Amino acid sequence: MNYHTPDNIREYKVVEETTLLPFLYSVLDNLSKTEVKSMLKYRHVAIKGEAVTQFDTPLEPGDTVQVNFGRSFYRFSNPQVRIIYEDDWLVVIEKASGLLSVANENSKDRNAFKIVTDYVRHGNPDAKLFVCHRLDQYTSGILMFSKDEELMRELRSNWDFYVKERRYMCVTENVPSVREDTIESFLAQNSRLQMFSTDNGEEGSRAVTHYRVIQSRGRYALVDVEIFTGKKNQIRVHMSDIGCPIAGDMKYGAETNPARRLMLHNYRLVFIHPVTGVLMRFSLSTPPVFRKLTSDR
Repeated sequence: MNYHTPDNIREYKVVEETTLLPFLYSVLDNLSKTEVKSMLKYRHVAIKGEAVTQFDTPLEPGDTVQVNFGRSFYRFSNPQVRIIYEDDWLVVIEKASGLLSVANENSKDRNAFKIVTDYVRHGNPDAKLFVCHRLDQYTSGILMFSKDEELMRELRSNWDFYVKERRYMCVTENVPSVREDTIESFLAQNSRLQMFSTDNGEEGSRAVTHYRVIQSRGRYALVDVEIFTGKKNQIRVHMSDIGCPIAGDMKYGAETNPARRLMLHNYRLVFIHPVTGVLMRFSLSTPPVFRKLTSDR
């Protein structure tokens, strides 16, 4: 799993304080000043992975300037995907509600996997991407991909070792009678592809969900959820089991859709980086509509 800068991209280390254009003149002395200015204008120069066009951008010793002699550096922009973190091995994103994690029969191109794959291939046409885990289509939040198949298999095979915390914020119809509790059952799937809880361990897979009510107003509650197993539709089934389906989740018993979306958001992911061993922490804010619907203020 050794990664390198694509052949068309060269990196130049800054050794003394200066500004960008004079630095480019010095390191690209085989090009004319007009050619250097053109490279800068058309986004062939990047600092810290971000394309820059400003000629007087300040540089400090230790900075790295990248020059792409092939294509321009890509400025990623997508209304349904935000890149939170990227290194040589992983890409972590925020996925919007309504976007599939991966393709299905009805959507080959409009999914997070395809969008992020196109992004990483812009910088390196030979790059590949692999799915580490998934979020339901209408669940928003943190999603992680691997750039290496072996690494993906390592993460999936030892998920409980690497992943230390997965937390969600949701809005439920009805307020749980017990403000904080742990729900445990075995989840199985029926002929309609709907998950359900059972006490039969031979019929389903063990699922454990801990929840805590944050605030409530009327029939709606804002609930912080931590999952200790990652089963399909786990939170949706467990909250429905206690008579508090997630708002907007008609599949599992909700009667209302106040935000015109499933009100479930994966806001926190903590894991050990499988290559560096560093504990990685990612957190997102709660969607404003979640708090607005459940606050008395």
